[in-house]
Amino acid sequence: MAVADTPLIDRLPQVRGRLSAGSALSAVTWFRVGGPADVLFRPADVEDLAHFLKHKPNDVPVMVIGVGSNLLVRDGGIEGVVIRLGRGFTDIRANGTTIEAGAGALDLNAALSARDAGIGGLEFLSGIPGTIGGALRMNAGAYECDVSQIFQHADALDAKGTLHRLGKAEMGFTYRHCAVPEDWIFVAGAFTGHADDPKAIHARIQEIQTKREETQPIRSRTGGSTFVNPTGHKAWKLIDEAGCRGLRKGGAIVSEKHCNFLINTGDANAADIESLGEEVRRRVRDRSGVELAWEIKRIGRPAARARIANGEEE
Repeated sequence: MAVADTPLIDRLPQVRGRLSAGSALSAVTWFRVGGPADVLFRPADVEDLAHFLKHKPNDVPVMVIGVGSNLLVRDGGIEGVVIRLGRGFTDIRANGTTIEAGAGALDLNAALSARDAGIGGLEFLSGIPGTIGGALRMNAGAYECDVSQIFQHADALDAKGTLHRLGKAEMGFTYRHCAVPEDWIFVAGAFTGHADDPKAIHARIQEIQTKREETQPIRSRTGGSTFVNPTGHKAWKLIDEAGCRGLRKGGAIVSEKHCNFLINTGDANAADIESLGEEVRRRVRDRSGVELAWEIKRIGRPAARARIANGEEE
């Protein structure tokens, strides 16, 4: 059988983890939208992932997702292999005033582990919905702190499965960004805080949680902050001033509570959400001259492109 006629999953190396063809991604993103992955891979651990990267065919694209908290998967799904880091990447341990965490660990759990170990300075992680891997990739931040301020080192696999330990210089942190190649996969990170009273740390985490509850639509189907704050501006304020609060497109709406959040009201598709975001960008640009940049990562194929790829008519 020719390569072109061989199912993708049959071309992939044997792994200890789990490979699934045509796996729905809408179930694992916070927006609850998006098409399937051609193949979804849940590696057992770092060694399993490294083996896969080393032996997979060179023409097979790879995309990594965490818990899908800041992600919009388009309706046509994702070409190639989507890697989702699960249990083998969620360990967290304290070492002195440093927290070492797998890339699949939730940011909130890292903050709580730091609290239990009496390590202050990581409380802001409790306000970031996502995983350590995503936090490293985008230099995630909240409440006047970001990852670059607590960063010690990170471990990442390159496209060929070779493991690298990266210091701060190699990370190249800037606002909501790092300079590590996009095809490298973070597998762990270490973050240093300072000795503090667990009760005081707990109180600060509770304060952050209360503030989030009061000001953000965290119980809705959303993807977190939609746009990066432009230099000298607050994205939400520009959106509000452009008259976009409550703006709708299909089943998607700009949150009334915090207008830098887009919400799936229940029957939106990815195209509704992305189109609404682009309309917000257009209105802000027309009103203020400021170009909003997406903070949410948009990946995958539009539905029409997927139909064409499958030999169907539009």
